[in-house]
Amino acid sequence: MNYYKKSIKTSRIWRNFMNKSEVFQRLFNKEKTLDLEIKNVSIDSKKLEKSDVFVAIRGGNNFVNEALEKGAAVVYDSEAVKIDEKYVDRAFFVKDSIEFLQKFAKEWRKNLDIKVIGITGSNGKTTVKDMIYHLLSQKYKGKKTEGNYNNHIGLPFTLLRAEKDDEFIILEMGMSGFGEIDLLGQIALPDINVITNIGESHLEFLKTKENVFLAKAEIIPYIKSTLVINGDDEYLKNVKTENIEVVRALSLKNNEFRDKTSDFYYGDVRFNESGTDFFLKYFGKICQSTVERNYKTNVLGEHNVLNLVMAIAVAKQFGIEDKIIGEAIKNIGLTGMRFQIIENGNTTYINDAYNASPMSMEKSLETFSQIYNDRLKIVVLGDMLELGENELKLHSNLFDTIKNTKFDKLYLFGKRMKSLFEKIKENVDDKNLNNENLEINKALKNGKFEHFDEKKKIKEKIRQISEKKAVLLKASRGMKLEEIIEK
Repeated sequence: MNYYKKSIKTSRIWRNFMNKSEVFQRLFNKEKTLDLEIKNVSIDSKKLEKSDVFVAIRGGNNFVNEALEKGAAVVYDSEAVKIDEKYVDRAFFVKDSIEFLQKFAKEWRKNLDIKVIGITGSNGKTTVKDMIYHLLSQKYKGKKTEGNYNNHIGLPFTLLRAEKDDEFIILEMGMSGFGEIDLLGQIALPDINVITNIGESHLEFLKTKENVFLAKAEIIPYIKSTLVINGDDEYLKNVKTENIEVVRALSLKNNEFRDKTSDFYYGDVRFNESGTDFFLKYFGKICQSTVERNYKTNVLGEHNVLNLVMAIAVAKQFGIEDKIIGEAIKNIGLTGMRFQIIENGNTTYINDAYNASPMSMEKSLETFSQIYNDRLKIVVLGDMLELGENELKLHSNLFDTIKNTKFDKLYLFGKRMKSLFEKIKENVDDKNLNNENLEINKALKNGKFEHFDEKKKIKEKIRQISEKKAVLLKASRGMKLEEIIEK
C-alpha cells in the first residue's frame, strides 16, 4: 500500500466472501450440515451465547455439554467427552483443537478483505499496538489484540473476531523460541508488520540476541507490503528484504536526514511529567517534498517517541492526515502498567511493571530521572525474568544506569536484584561514582538503597514517608510489583 492513499475504503474489493459458518463447514468437508449462523468464536465457555462456536482447548473439554446447552456449536478433541444425543449435530470432534483454531483462523484470514498489521519485537509491542489502533481509529473501523492474546492460541482467536465491515486488525505477536513467529506469520499474513527492537527478552531460551533477531525475523517472508522498524536498532538497521518496502524510524541525534526515502526522522525530544514534545521530518510521497512537523503527546519518554513514530509510519500507510495525527496523539490511552500514572494522595505512582528487560529498565529509569524533580523520588525495581544464564550479570549491570539516575531512595526486590544491591555496595565510594552526579552519590553513600524479600515491607516503607513523593515501579510481570501501590 502506498502512502497517502485517499481512503482504505476505496481500495476494498467487495467479493462474495463466505461467512464464518460457511468457512467453518468447509473445514469439515460438509460431513455435517450446521444450521447455525456463527456470530462469534470463543475459547471461554463462560462467555458463550447462542450462535457462537466454542473451541474446547485442554480443560475446556470439561465444559462441552454446558456449551451445547447454551446453544453453541462445539469443537472438542477429547475422546472421553460423551455428547448428549440431542446435541450431536452441533458437536464436532477433531484430533487437536488448537490446530483446528489455527486452521480456522487461517481460512478466515484468506476470506477477509481487511488490512492486517502485525507487531513483534522484544519491548514495546503493546504500546505500539495501542498507538496504531488509536491513530487508525480516527478514520477507520477495526480491532486489536486484547490482553496477552498474542501467542499460538491468542492470535488466531483474535483474528477470528474480525468482522466483514472491519477495515483493519492489529495482531500482537509474542514468542519464546524459534518457529513461533513463523507459525503466527502463516496465519496472519500481515500487510504491514512492525518490529520494535531486538533486546534481551527470551535469552533463557534463545541464548543470544542474534538468535532473538533471527526468531523475530521469521515474520518477514509473510509480509505482503511494508515492514516498519526501529532503524537505530543494531540488528534491525541493516535488514534487507525483497518485494516489500522497509520504513525506518530514525533519531536525528544519530542520523542525517536523507531525502526521498520512506524513513521517518524524529528529534528535539523534550518532556516533563505532563507530556512530550518532538520534531518529525519525512519525505512526503504525494507532495514530493520534505514534510516537517512539531508534535505534542501525553506519553512520556524518548523511547515512547520512537514507538509513536513507528505508529505514525503505519498511519501514513493508511493515508491518515498530519492534522488528524497531531490532534490524536495529544491524548493516547495505553494498556495499563505501561508507565501508567496513578495518583493517590501525596503519592504519584508510575506503574511500569507489566514487563522488564535490561533495555526497558534503562529507558524507564532515564525517563523517571528527568521528571518529578520537585518531590521525593523513590525507585522500586524487581527482578527481570527469562534472561538465561547471564541473568545475575544483566541485573548487576544496571548499576551503570542507576548511578546516573536522579532519585532519593532505591528499593530492590527479588533474588536476582540482590546482585545489583551487592554491586552498588561495592561501588559507593568517590573514585567509582561519577562526581558529576553528586545527589545520586549522596543517596547511595548514605545508605538510601535497600534490598527486600517481601513487597509488603516496601509498601510499608513508602507509606511511612509523609512528604510529597513519586514512586517508579519496574519489574517483570511475574513479580507483580503493582501490589505495592496503596489503594
